[in-house]
Amino acid sequence: MNINIANIFYYQFFQNALVGCLFAAILCGLVGTYVVTRRLVFVTGGLTHASFGGIGIGMLTGVSPLAVATLFSTLTACGIQWLSGRRDMREDSAIAVFWTLGMSIGIISSFLTPGFSSELSSYLFGNVLTITNTDLYFLGALTIVSMILFVFLGSHLAAFAFDIEFARSTGARVWIFEYGMMIFVALSIVACLRIVGIVLLISLFSVPQITANLFTKNFNKMGWLSAAIGYISCLGGLTLSFLWDIPSGATIIFVATIIYLVCKGINMCILHSKIQ
Repeated sequence: MNINIANIFYYQFFQNALVGCLFAAILCGLVGTYVVTRRLVFVTGGLTHASFGGIGIGMLTGVSPLAVATLFSTLTACGIQWLSGRRDMREDSAIAVFWTLGMSIGIISSFLTPGFSSELSSYLFGNVLTITNTDLYFLGALTIVSMILFVFLGSHLAAFAFDIEFARSTGARVWIFEYGMMIFVALSIVACLRIVGIVLLISLFSVPQITANLFTKNFNKMGWLSAAIGYISCLGGLTLSFLWDIPSGATIIFVATIIYLVCKGINMCILHSKIQ
């Protein structure tokens, strides 16, 4: 498709992509800050890949893949939380069980689905230009909820994220919080699948946050800075994707990683100059 870059902003699909990137950047920035601080990055990877099972079942049965993936990811989040809380099961082992189960179900279901579905590629590798109004409503609703949680419960989130064992010792019902946040992370993952895809989505919940952590240790500031870095990455990736005609999902993560490497290099130079 030959579209003049000056006129691309008038197209509905590109407007949807810009709004979707904004919502995803805020949602992943805030939720990802909790994920990184709580050291749940591997859990996020497990939930992301497990959601492929829901995508595959949805394609096979003709039901909305994202709707089935939402249910599948929610149950997976609860399953991981339940198994990892048992004394006879380590958390990484619980993640591995659901990670491989979801991927295997997704592969088998997509193989059994008659014909070829172009949607499969967008779910696996991301294509923000295919985002629909329904996707935006879901993504926008979760983004608003995440902002409310961060604004009004930011200090509580930080307390739980930094020292969950201390929260347990106070007698607080930590299990409610843990299950609630795991489910919210799962929903956030499904909502952002079209942005960068299953394969690379874990990066959107970790790379901007790691970059932000170079400049601040404050939980709230880290969340909002992560959102800003995430949006810059999305805009940069979207632009390069259009100019070079390459996949948008991979380009977004590429730009995010380059930003981290540049910021890390600058940070190291500053620390080196102070030592000197």
